[in-house]
Amino acid sequence: MSTPATQSSPEKLAEAVLLPGFAGTTAPDWLRRRIAGGLGGVVLFGRNVVDDEQVAALTAQLRGERDGVVVGIDEEGGDVTRLDVNTGSFVPGPLALGAADDPELTTAVAAALGERLAACGVTLNLAPCADLTLAAEDPIIGVRAFGSDPAKASPHVAAYVTGLQKYGVAACAKHFPGHGAATEDSHVALPVLPRTVEELHEIELVPFAAAIRAGVRSVMSGHLVVRAWGDEPATLNRTALTDVLRGELGFTGAVITDALEMGAVSGAYGRHDGLGRSAVRALAAGADALCLGGAAFEAEHLDACVAAIVAAVAAGELRLERLAEAAARTAALGTDPAPASVGPVDRRLGLEAARKALRVQGEPRLAGPPLVVDVQTEPTIAAGPMPWGLGAHLAELVPGTRALTVTPDDADVVLEAAPGFRSVVVVTREAHRHPRVRALLTALSGLDFIRVETGVPGPDGDGGARIDTFSGSWVSLRAAAEHLA
Repeated sequence: MSTPATQSSPEKLAEAVLLPGFAGTTAPDWLRRRIAGGLGGVVLFGRNVVDDEQVAALTAQLRGERDGVVVGIDEEGGDVTRLDVNTGSFVPGPLALGAADDPELTTAVAAALGERLAACGVTLNLAPCADLTLAAEDPIIGVRAFGSDPAKASPHVAAYVTGLQKYGVAACAKHFPGHGAATEDSHVALPVLPRTVEELHEIELVPFAAAIRAGVRSVMSGHLVVRAWGDEPATLNRTALTDVLRGELGFTGAVITDALEMGAVSGAYGRHDGLGRSAVRALAAGADALCLGGAAFEAEHLDACVAAIVAAVAAGELRLERLAEAAARTAALGTDPAPASVGPVDRRLGLEAARKALRVQGEPRLAGPPLVVDVQTEPTIAAGPMPWGLGAHLAELVPGTRALTVTPDDADVVLEAAPGFRSVVVVTREAHRHPRVRALLTALSGLDFIRVETGVPGPDGDGGARIDTFSGSWVSLRAAAEHLA
């Protein structure tokens, strides 16, 4: 059976490099028709997920239209989870794994995730982040990276790739050349990475090189500008994708773009040219698979991209051979994963890793049933809304616990409730990035409370009893609750 990538027409090849998202938990008719006609594949998000059984049925539905379709998902574990969007992740996130500092454990956790994804029929996972957590004000990477030291993070990136690909699911190291030092979110703006070429090779590129040595099958480009490479973001930049990633680092797999409708590309570069022109420019730069999946795309968006790509080939702006190469590399990500069956989600390994990751300061012990204050802040765009908080866990483990969910402006609510409890636990998510949360903590300084931080810890300074989990996953919150109880 021939695949779309072996067909010679520009229309077929253009379809074969596209990986759109869509709405709903079953495949809409337009998507099924496009897959049957040769569409490269799809990317699944939380909006497409109910549970593992439903995802397996969905992927079987897609594969019923055409064998070899790429089924991607954005499942990093920890705070960025799609399979567990309704419950919280069964594994801790990368920063927690880095804090546990056991690459063999990272391999095991990634393998457990890979086995689960294979059972769900997923062929490609857009993980791990090979970024580093470098800027305190970084609004988007944070706990998604394995750490800030390239020498310490790189073994975990490689371990994750090895574990995930054990069951045939392709890993994807992202966001090349590294997003962690940027202080703007590329979902909404175009970040400039404050690095020289020499600094990149000493810092950001080190984890990507480790992923490539580990055999990572795909790399995702980031919408980031490196001035030494020109004014275009890496996704549209031939120096970044062809000269550096392929030429200098020796990567031979598929280059996948971050979602082309993101503000860093569609805002800065799509304002005049449109999404289709960004697609053409990414392909010409060396990208293979084009993600259009952050938003729920409809058929007309695909039509625009296909038309622009076909027109570029006809005009000589994009070589047909380059498009065929991209289609072939995309198709290689549609290889069926190892056979596995869907079963109950087992959190034991994730809990083991989450417990090992905890960093404890002082003596955070309960003197009785506590008041647990979960301070809600907006999750990042990458994470999206999902269950978060310690209150439900401690309420289950310690009878008499009162769980209170507040905004950063509710100090008076907490102060009114606190006198009825001998122990108060305040739970935050990257408090150092939210001035209103810091103000809340200051307002509560008269209380002798235990602090639980579930994001990047930030500067230490409160001096009180504290637990850092490095992740907002279900297992990380559970591990903190067990420690307190």
